[in-house]
Amino acid sequence: MDKEQLYMKALEWIHGLGRFGVRPGLERISALLEMLGNPHHRIRFVHIGGTNGKGSTAAMLASALRAAGYRIGLYTSPYLLSFTNRMAVNGNDIDHGELIELVNQAHPLVENISSDPRLGPLTEFEVVTALALTYFSRQDVDLVVLEVGLGGRLDATNVVDPLLSIITNISLEHTDVLGNTIEAIAAEKAGIIKEGRPLLTAADDQKVLNLFQGRCENLNASFNRVILLPGHMALGTVQTPYAVQGRITEDGQFFDYSGIELQLKDLFIPLRGAYQVINAGTAIAALEILKKENIIVDENSIREGLAVTNWPGRLELLSKNPLLIMDGAHNPAAMKKLAESLPAYFRYNKLILVVGMLEDKDTGAMLRDILPLADTVVFTKPTLPRAAEPSELADFAVKNLNLGNSYQVLDEHGRAIDIALELAGPEDAVLVTGSLYTVSDVRAYWHDKNG
Repeated sequence: MDKEQLYMKALEWIHGLGRFGVRPGLERISALLEMLGNPHHRIRFVHIGGTNGKGSTAAMLASALRAAGYRIGLYTSPYLLSFTNRMAVNGNDIDHGELIELVNQAHPLVENISSDPRLGPLTEFEVVTALALTYFSRQDVDLVVLEVGLGGRLDATNVVDPLLSIITNISLEHTDVLGNTIEAIAAEKAGIIKEGRPLLTAADDQKVLNLFQGRCENLNASFNRVILLPGHMALGTVQTPYAVQGRITEDGQFFDYSGIELQLKDLFIPLRGAYQVINAGTAIAALEILKKENIIVDENSIREGLAVTNWPGRLELLSKNPLLIMDGAHNPAAMKKLAESLPAYFRYNKLILVVGMLEDKDTGAMLRDILPLADTVVFTKPTLPRAAEPSELADFAVKNLNLGNSYQVLDEHGRAIDIALELAGPEDAVLVTGSLYTVSDVRAYWHDKNG
């Protein structure tokens, strides 16, 4: 086999582990990492959890650290264009050959552990996390920015002892696994707070903040909060030491940041959505906290790193005339933010919505927020076994949301985006949303077709 065939075979094995589903717990990955020589013990981490904004915050933090000259590993999920997006060093994805080598090393170890009745089979996420940690250790990185997969307390990434834990925000998600209340979900997310290690959060629910603060007190961990101020309030007028305030532009947004040592004006991020300002502020506050660990990032590096952050699939504009917008909103909180942000950033006559979701999400709540903005809806699905059936989404919308006749059901995502673009006039907009997997599929199809 040539290298590309070996790479595809390695991916086939990794994705085949998906049949074992989600199995929270640290026993299996701990056993695998021990067999691999505990590579995570040789790395420093920033660990980022939360409901939404984890990936964007991670990307901006990593970009600023790279601009300051640090060698940075970045672990995120899911991937948008290629599996190798999930583990990158200094902005470069893992090489196919290196992934093949890691899989060859891990394969017999995974089989050994999975056959142990006391542990059971490793999941795909557990194995990918172990591969990533091993890769970063071999790459001699200065720091890894590590995104939580699901929850926190029992997530496979929670084997690490980070310099700093970040929890972006909390809303209802994965209620079948994490609990069906905000407090229950917050308690699971708070599991990434470690003894003596600071916490930074952008959460704004007082019950959640009380829970986080209580856990920090129990663990002798400092509690730090960053907030987004409305335009009519002046920075420096609130009690929290970390605050941001933003101003929308067509291609991103400018914002001001107020911290303990840093007072920065007119910072720019090329990411749309007011929520990205709080994510950027969280990244800067994290840099202030990391200074205590002798990780120094100056103002120029912060400005440069934020300004060049690339994080596709979040209010991303792929083309104009008509507008083609991609956003991976995949839970009710994210979809509500999308519905609020869309008219603030884009001007259009009609909106053609292409929506594909996963069956284990609160699809009804998401549709309630986004469908009122659409003139026409094209229901489709990502190429994933747990994709929601487009016909069922359409039936729900017709019965419960007064959708009417302005919709189509097209299972194949390529056909769905082709039809949506045919329906759109030059002054209209096409929005693809509902899942990062849908965005990934449509985005790849569009790029293959248009170059």
